[in-house]
Amino acid sequence: MSKKETVKGPEPKLSLAASIFEWIEMIVMSACVVLLIFTFIARPASVDGHSMENTLHDKELLIISNLFYEPEREDIVVVQKINSAHSAPIVKRVIATEGETVDYDFVTGKVTVTDVSGETTVLDEGDYIKPELPEAYKSTPMDFPITLEEGEMFVMGDNRNNSLDSRSMAIGIVTEDEIVGHVLLRVFPFNKFGTVN
Repeated sequence: MSKKETVKGPEPKLSLAASIFEWIEMIVMSACVVLLIFTFIARPASVDGHSMENTLHDKELLIISNLFYEPEREDIVVVQKINSAHSAPIVKRVIATEGETVDYDFVTGKVTVTDVSGETTVLDEGDYIKPELPEAYKSTPMDFPITLEEGEMFVMGDNRNNSLDSRSMAIGIVTEDEIVGHVLLRVFPFNKFGTVN
């Protein structure tokens, strides 16, 4: 006795309502994944202005992250000081971190940092600061040297004579909770895609 073969018919088509629901479900799930990535892993940020030239330029698009981030000297970060005269996000370079003492020479533009062990270093910034230095940055009421407390950072723009940064009372000392993220990648313009030193 031979076995009867069962022939499968065509699979039933989804109704229009079920198909629409499936698309909506997929879009919502995708949006949730993107939201989670931008909230906890990485997010886009753009450069606004010329304060980070020649490293970064106006309108360049960056990817930043704050996940497991510990600030280090020379990192490029996005800072947002909510309760200040300047509350828009700004892109700056970390010059000194907690426990360090920073000094700025308004005549030569030289930056000196003394670390927690007492070792003093004149920063070699020739690779990244804009070379039109130093007609000295004069407009600040801040007294140097400045020693940073726990969780504090001193940040500056690479274009030293055209940067609103920790030398200004409008920005001042930055705290870790004001760091939106540090720069991982430059994604636009495409010919400059990659990490930023």
